[in-house]
Amino acid sequence: MSDLRVETTPIPGMLVVHLPVHRDDRGWFKENWQREKMVALGLPDFGPVQNNMSFNVARGATRGIHTEPWDKFVSVATGRAFSAWVDMREGLSFGATYWTEVDESIAVFVPRGVGNSYQALADGTVYSYLVNDHYVAGKTYPALNLADPTAAIPWPIPLDSPEAELSAKDRTNPLLGDVQPMQPRRTLITGCRGQLGRALAAVFPDATLVDLDELDLTDDAALAAWPWEEYGLILNAAAYTAVDKAETPEGRATAWAANAAAPAALARLAAARGITLVHYSTDYVFDGSPVPGGHREDEGFAPLGVYGQTKAAGDLVVAGAPRHYVLRTSWVIGEGHNFVRTMARLAADGVDPAVVSDQVGRLTFTSELARATAHLVATEAPYGTYNVTNGGTPRSWAEYARRVFELTGHDPARVSTVTTEEYAAGKDLSPRPLHSTLALDKLAGTGFVSADADEALAAYLAG
Repeated sequence: MSDLRVETTPIPGMLVVHLPVHRDDRGWFKENWQREKMVALGLPDFGPVQNNMSFNVARGATRGIHTEPWDKFVSVATGRAFSAWVDMREGLSFGATYWTEVDESIAVFVPRGVGNSYQALADGTVYSYLVNDHYVAGKTYPALNLADPTAAIPWPIPLDSPEAELSAKDRTNPLLGDVQPMQPRRTLITGCRGQLGRALAAVFPDATLVDLDELDLTDDAALAAWPWEEYGLILNAAAYTAVDKAETPEGRATAWAANAAAPAALARLAAARGITLVHYSTDYVFDGSPVPGGHREDEGFAPLGVYGQTKAAGDLVVAGAPRHYVLRTSWVIGEGHNFVRTMARLAADGVDPAVVSDQVGRLTFTSELARATAHLVATEAPYGTYNVTNGGTPRSWAEYARRVFELTGHDPARVSTVTTEEYAAGKDLSPRPLHSTLALDKLAGTGFVSADADEALAAYLAG
């Protein structure tokens, strides 16, 4: 009996699993699928939802080469089979092949988009395969001719032999040059018309863009009707960000729906479908108490207002999705109405503003947030929560306002200062955290270098 081990193949993502088989005079026993052990050895935690069996009456029964849009874990329950796979995914590995003989001691993890084929080498051979999506009758997917000369599969029983049994359909499948490669799973950006949504769309140009009118994340029927099987990544930029209005009865209900209920629905879908979910959070989940080096990802929540409470709830529910990133940020600046644009307009209009000087943090440009998103996804960084802001020296809103005046050619001394308490006097405002600086060490540990906020501010105004 050999030890459980996993081997790679020439097809990216396809793995061969060597299974320990316990034998005695009565027969044998094996752990055909053991999630904890196999994932620890490098097998994806692919979340199977269906188990299929294929019985082959006689030696020579040959099936394939079929491609499906789900992952498979294939093994033999009884008998022996020669198995061959061809990469049918769009990309550099299109057409790559691998073949091996499979018996009870061998299983194979086959990623989505890789064509499968099997030839029984013994009467009564039974294949078993776990899949991570449900079969839907009537849909067609790429297939390849079993005799394709490019793949050049060395069938032990020649396909033109009387012993080889093929279906009429499999005999007429196209050659590799005529196959339409399977496209990768798509990316969905929600909240696409907001500042962050627009920045994400620039970095993910092939993404599907939706806003509330195209996909209402609080509508169960709309979510159920969406073709989630086509998607592998959700970037949830949809949020209710009217901090002060969130304190009103109407705003409170809307904030909870958008910032907590909608992410919860996406998290359930992502968990069920094996989708990676990226969700964007805020420094408002903290109370703004001073923390040396800035707030860290594992700091306990202590939101001061309704907006922060709903965002904290969103963080918690998204963490229930196995493949998730929560990107916590602060003081977001993008295209459209924002603090920097307001200060530049006031400077040009001759208005001398009073700006709070006791709230301290870093600006986060949406381009930086989008760049960090792409980095974490592309590098397959460990799932979890990451702080993402621009880097550099933390500053107050008043300091940033003066810098905007200076960069636009105006006297920064025109900006006077007030405290948060003075600014809020007589106004119906939600409480603000005073210390919003977020520690960036965890993000830096993934190899991401945060762009300096002061330099980014200058570039933003120059553009």
